[in-house]
Amino acid sequence: MYTIRSEGQLIEHLKYNLLYRWFVGLAPDDRVWDETVFSKNRDRLLEGEIAEHFFEAVLGEAQKRDLVSKDHFTVDGTLVEAWASLKSFQRKGSKKDPPSDDPGNPSVNFRGETRKNDTHESTTDPEAKLYTKSSGAAAKLSYMGHVLMENRNGLAVGNQVTQAGYHAETDAAVEMAKGLTGEHRKTLGADKPDDQNEFCRQLRKRGITPHIAQNLHARRKTRYVDGRATRHEGYDVSQRKRKLVEEIFGWLKTMGLIRRPHVRGKRRIRFVFTFALAVYNLLRISNLCPEPT
Repeated sequence: MYTIRSEGQLIEHLKYNLLYRWFVGLAPDDRVWDETVFSKNRDRLLEGEIAEHFFEAVLGEAQKRDLVSKDHFTVDGTLVEAWASLKSFQRKGSKKDPPSDDPGNPSVNFRGETRKNDTHESTTDPEAKLYTKSSGAAAKLSYMGHVLMENRNGLAVGNQVTQAGYHAETDAAVEMAKGLTGEHRKTLGADKPDDQNEFCRQLRKRGITPHIAQNLHARRKTRYVDGRATRHEGYDVSQRKRKLVEEIFGWLKTMGLIRRPHVRGKRRIRFVFTFALAVYNLLRISNLCPEPT
């Protein structure tokens, strides 16, 4: 909530900020621990699935306050830049030569070399993939974070972290849709790139009406989201509500430190992503249900 970017910076704050000392149970004259405490406990947090339990507990609080819709949802994804340099994206199995100039930041010449995920990988974060969501943007080593949002108040009710890829968004959406329980019919909004036959078929198979933005490209002859969905007033409501998911991503990347997390590997990225989503929901609940004065 206070955009502390690293564990070292947190330790500096704990040395002089009485609010943080009170929160973690340190007296004003207690000695602050060092960074090794975080590194030793990180694996325990991952093994205990602490972020997932925190996320579910906050979501349960929202459900008790009747803030969560059971019928209407939105799914979307965003790129999460990996904590790895493009210089580390090297051919698989290649032998690393010692740097000739600067060991910390060596000069690397990639001129004339085609680099693809099939033949190259990062030496510092092998699970990160080189990817871009648009043709005009630069490709970066990235993961993809996916959010399932309920449409009533814009709260996140599900999430996934995957390797970046063309089908990652639809695959993650189908996986998250499996967690939507209840026999009554539901709706799911999404961006126009998700207007795909197989994706819509998977949703309808699970009793979910696809309220996906229509892909109205002039060269496209078939539209899979047709009049069965667009003729209803609820479709227009879903198109307005689905924009709330951008507020989640905006907060995650500006305040929640998800633009480029200082961790490596999909498992740790998922931990940080889930924890940040829980904090967002907590703040959203506090805004929707302010304490009486």
